[in-house]
Amino acid sequence: MARQGTGDRHGFAPLALGIFVVALVVRLIHVWQLRASPYFSILLGDSHGYDEWAQQIARGDWFGHEVFYQAPLYPYVLGAIYAVAGRSLLVVRIIQALIGSASCALLGLAAARLFSKKASLAAGLMLALYAPAIFFDGLLQKSVLDVFFVCLALWLIARSYVFFGLGLASGGLSLTRENALVFVVVIAIWLVARPGEPFGARARSLAVFLAGLALVLVPVAARNYRVGGGFYVTTSQFGPNFYIGNNPNADGTYQSLRPGRGAPEYERQDATELAEHAAGRHLTPAEVSRYWTDRALDFITGRPVAWVKLMARKTALLWNATEMVDTESQESHAEWSWPLRLLGPIGHFGVIVPLALLGLVVTWGDRSRLVILHALLAAYASSVVLFYVFGRYRYPLVPLLLLFASAAVAGMPAMARTRRVPGSIATLTALLVAVIVTNWPILSSALMRAVTENNLGTALQAEQRLDEAMAHYQRAIALRADYAPVYSNMATALRAKGRLNEAVAAYERALALQPDFPDAHYNLANALLDEGRTDEAIAHFETALQSIPGSVDVHTNLGTALAAKGRADEAIKEFRRALEIDPASAQAHRDLGDLLAASGQQAEAIDHLRRATALQPSDAAAHYDLAGALLDAQQLDEAIAEFRAALRIDPNSVEAHNNLGIALGSLGRMDEALAEFEAALKLKPDYADAQRNRAMVLAARRQIGKRD
Repeated sequence: MARQGTGDRHGFAPLALGIFVVALVVRLIHVWQLRASPYFSILLGDSHGYDEWAQQIARGDWFGHEVFYQAPLYPYVLGAIYAVAGRSLLVVRIIQALIGSASCALLGLAAARLFSKKASLAAGLMLALYAPAIFFDGLLQKSVLDVFFVCLALWLIARSYVFFGLGLASGGLSLTRENALVFVVVIAIWLVARPGEPFGARARSLAVFLAGLALVLVPVAARNYRVGGGFYVTTSQFGPNFYIGNNPNADGTYQSLRPGRGAPEYERQDATELAEHAAGRHLTPAEVSRYWTDRALDFITGRPVAWVKLMARKTALLWNATEMVDTESQESHAEWSWPLRLLGPIGHFGVIVPLALLGLVVTWGDRSRLVILHALLAAYASSVVLFYVFGRYRYPLVPLLLLFASAAVAGMPAMARTRRVPGSIATLTALLVAVIVTNWPILSSALMRAVTENNLGTALQAEQRLDEAMAHYQRAIALRADYAPVYSNMATALRAKGRLNEAVAAYERALALQPDFPDAHYNLANALLDEGRTDEAIAHFETALQSIPGSVDVHTNLGTALAAKGRADEAIKEFRRALEIDPASAQAHRDLGDLLAASGQQAEAIDHLRRATALQPSDAAAHYDLAGALLDAQQLDEAIAEFRAALRIDPNSVEAHNNLGIALGSLGRMDEALAEFEAALKLKPDYADAQRNRAMVLAARRQIGKRD
């Protein structure tokens, strides 16, 4: 694979070091400037999830308890950093800057072996100064490892005979980017099909490659089998991701399985709940994945024309200059980082794709030697289009594109001297088409920024920084007034501040923009309940259930609303449905128990209330409700024990003191009963029930005294 007379053996090491230094300086400047931004310490989307996962690992939970749903390597690397250096986001970003800079040097080394020193310098510096690369290297995201492993693999491919290392690199890449398993297939075929070598040598090369791959992947597969009882090479999210990219409502980018629930923490939950609701039983991770795969295949086979159109759109998105955002946008970070502001307009996908196309033309005569690069590029691009397009999902294409772009840049002086481009008119026409297509505005950059502002607001709101959150929601609305999720999140913040009328109006605005927004229906229903508009609340709960039939919270709150309207039988059905979905829901047990007790079904009520206290032993209200049901059933000793349990947790509960007094008085323990009534009155002197009960005890004591 390597060309004689080129490569790092012939003086490229100083250039590689220079590329590394340039890349590192630019990345450290970016990190330093980002420290003043909210994005430095407030982690959004997957970054937040990886951070929490890494903290668990650093605390000693290295094995975990579930089949990996997301690629595991990055959070384990992050956890190792936390274990050694503590949770320092600055240290993490500095280490990632070093890794990203090493990627640039490795790409330069690969270009030196494959093409020339000029190409090596061009490839390394283009990646060093490529704005999305600087952006991704500064995020707590696995993208930094994605490109490192791609660049390492390309360097090893260029060196030809380091197949064990190539297996290790391919395994590492598969543990950061699951669809990169296509690289394994392509490399294996290349090793077997290489001309000019005996079959035995090719077989040995393949065996060595697979040994390196197995060393990385087998422990992960074994671990997944241990915790999940099934075979999962890396993760169990193939099916949901395949369906997200291939369904009647897909548009080529990410759309959550339940509208408005794009946060990573919902992905596994929603995929599982919806699949289990459809199946009517508990499903393993493999069965959940299979359910969504089957639904996607039903769409593909049932509506082939629509699917072909969708694939065409995804292909256009893949090669477009716009970086499709999932959580936070490069443009938002550029407000704080001059490297992104300066380099963003000149270093983007719409520049490198036409250059790579020219490089493909320039190197076409050497295609038999470079066929592995062509195959890797085509296979990975196809794997992204098969699912859906994000900027960071297509990012591993960048090193491959830059290799060919570097060949074009290195050949430009000769083309300028001869005033000839290989292929001439056809090449120039193709380049013109590529420039137009890749830079054609498909997605709005304003929407990318609005998504970022909304996500930042949500993170601030989770920290109860409501005013700051609302300021970012307003910025998102100013950028895109038709973005429904931001109105829903704004409404939630308004409700938390007690501004119910404004909250209801904001929820209604979200639903006017996106009528199939289940979380907005659910949250609006809760706000309407707060306002006493129970009938309207019931209607919105029922609408939410059409999209999220497996939601315990929606069933439970709908039951509460129905009970408030006196529709006890319907409410009981909703509470029972909630418990079918989640038998461990303490709130559903408690709500059902309370309603059964009010309906006179004391025995079953007590069973459910006991279950609620067992699930939440520190919940004073659950103990109080159980005690009340026991008191009504005249199980006085147990009632007294539960009232005392409630008071140990909440000693200032006036009602618990009063009802404990009633239970004690019913057993003739008048002195103890009087002490409880007086304790209640000490807390609330005007509490009429306690006043009346104390008077009754005192009267009873006087009557006993007269008889004596």
